[in-house]
Order: sequence, then C-alpha cells, then structure tokens
Amino acid sequence: MDKKKLDYFKKRLEERQHTLRRNVSRTEMDGRQSDEDAAQDIADRAASSYNKEFLFHQSNSERQLLQMVQGALERIREGNFGQCISCGQEINPKRLEAVPWTRYCIQCQEKMEQGRLEHAQS
Repeated sequence: MDKKKLDYFKKRLEERQHTLRRNVSRTEMDGRQSDEDAAQDIADRAASSYNKEFLFHQSNSERQLLQMVQGALERIREGNFGQCISCGQEINPKRLEAVPWTRYCIQCQEKMEQGRLEHAQS
C-alpha cells in the first residue's frame, strides 16, 4: 500500500480512536453517576438498573472497537496494515475503506463467522 493511502487510513483510525476514547470515558462517568442517584421506589431502581446495564453494554462494545482500532494502528506501525492476519493476502481496498480496522479478508472473515477459522490475536 502506498504511503498516501496509509496516511489516509492512519488519520481516519486516529480520529476514530479519539472519538471512542472520549465515548468510553463519558459512558463510564455516566455509569458512575447512575450509581450515585438515590433511587427511591422500585420503578426508579428498575429504570436505574436498566440504564446502568445499557451503559455497560455500550461501553463494552466501544472498548472492543477501540481495541480493534488500536490493533490497526499497530499494524500500520509494523508495516503489515491491509494484509489479512490469517492468510496474509491483501484485504480488498473497498473493505478497508468501509472497515479500516478489519483484520481479515472477506473470505477469512466468513470462515471465522462460520467457526471454520481460529480467532487470531493481533
């Protein structure tokens, strides 16, 4: 991949990383504040519990995405961004455009979703 395209993806990933970090921090703070609210009746406690569970799920999803974005930035630093971590083939540029933090080519992603490919760390 040429340097101009790599710089483009790096910038997009860094912007996404910044947004995700801000969202995770805000969600964690909102979760702590929901703990501080003194819910008085059972309906208030149920609503508070639901809100806390929702915030936890949202924060967890954003943390997972943040890890994938950080992994993509690491692959840029290592010089293997845009290569499937399973088969080593180049990932389709349109796929990278849509999901720049992807680690797999479309074929390996499909195999992984079908359970025919081990989940690789990277």
